[in-house]
Amino acid sequence: MSKNYELATFAGGCFWCMVQPFDELPGIIKVVSGYTGGHKDNPSYDEVCSNTTGHYEAVQITYDPNIFPYDKLLELFWQQIDPTDAHGQFNDRGESYKTAIFYHNKVQKHLAEESKQKLENSKKFQKPIVTEIKEASVFYPAEEDHQHYYKKHSFHYNNYKEGSGRAQFIRENWND
Repeated sequence: MSKNYELATFAGGCFWCMVQPFDELPGIIKVVSGYTGGHKDNPSYDEVCSNTTGHYEAVQITYDPNIFPYDKLLELFWQQIDPTDAHGQFNDRGESYKTAIFYHNKVQKHLAEESKQKLENSKKFQKPIVTEIKEASVFYPAEEDHQHYYKKHSFHYNNYKEGSGRAQFIRENWND
């Protein structure tokens, strides 16, 4: 990784829906779907979905902070999720679908905490903001079929995003 690039890791429920919003933006080098925060080495999709490994479905973003700063990544992250749901996201329930920001350094931790407090203070949501802020740990890339799912299986992806309730939630809460 170039010394100018940094990593950002976000869990926002189903990782299929977390790639497209970040992908192909200026300063975004790559977006990888995977698993983090758990206790099993190299977990499979089925193992993570069974909620027995402790992992979150997440995306790891390699970015150039001079072009796309971390605080802008945080803004975009919040706009993809329901930050008040402590039990998953939309139709996806369970530990592996919870939301979290995994920070890679003290600056990211500070910015994540600041952005969460700003969202809480905005009173945009009636319920508390429950998205966790955790130290980054080992990130395991998901199986190839899950990488850039929105491109490989666009019809299924679009139906899933609409059918899960995510697309409607974003339209109702973030498109203002």
